[in-house]
Amino acid sequence: MRVVLAEDSVLLREGLVRLLDAAGMRVVAAVAEAEALLRAAEEHRPDLVVTDVRMPPTHTDEGLRAALVLRRQQPGLAVLVLSQYVEERYAAQLLSSAAGGVGYLLKDRVADVTEFMDALRRVAAGGTALDPEVVSQLLLRGHSDPLDRLTPREREVLKLMAEGRSNAGIGQELVLSEGAVGKHIGNIFTKLDLSPAEGDHRRVLAVLRFLNVRSMP
Repeated sequence: MRVVLAEDSVLLREGLVRLLDAAGMRVVAAVAEAEALLRAAEEHRPDLVVTDVRMPPTHTDEGLRAALVLRRQQPGLAVLVLSQYVEERYAAQLLSSAAGGVGYLLKDRVADVTEFMDALRRVAAGGTALDPEVVSQLLLRGHSDPLDRLTPREREVLKLMAEGRSNAGIGQELVLSEGAVGKHIGNIFTKLDLSPAEGDHRRVLAVLRFLNVRSMP
């Protein structure tokens, strides 16, 4: 079995390479970025892609969006997402695509190597492997407002964004570093289904969604 692996954590990437090699799978490429994943899959035409969700440069959903591109380009390609996060919007698209095996496992909940390898082989053979938490969140997604996904801290950040505060101003108000504020805002964009394709307008769109809900009776 030929595998392309995409994971930006060096230690985890190298550990997965050794694990797959020991199981008799051939890792033909191990990369750290979504663009590199697309190039490697085009070059090697693997049987299976294993990818994280959040990778450089924005650490939001690059890996999952790349997986969707690959499924369109290479019908039948098996994809296993291995992540700490459930990215609901693109996960739903990936899991609803008909061609090839698909899986979505959460790193922190993979407790048994044998079960993990069984999941890999099942996906490669055209089956599915889904963490129960992934299923639960996707089911909830269809019955809730996107703003309901925000944590209390993320709502505080979004409220201050709506007031016109800069990242530095938000940080001063909430006693957070600008880096921490940026991470909260990135999470807000992800949970409100605002993709990077919408660029700088994402901040405005997030505020408009917040204000629209606030103005409702």
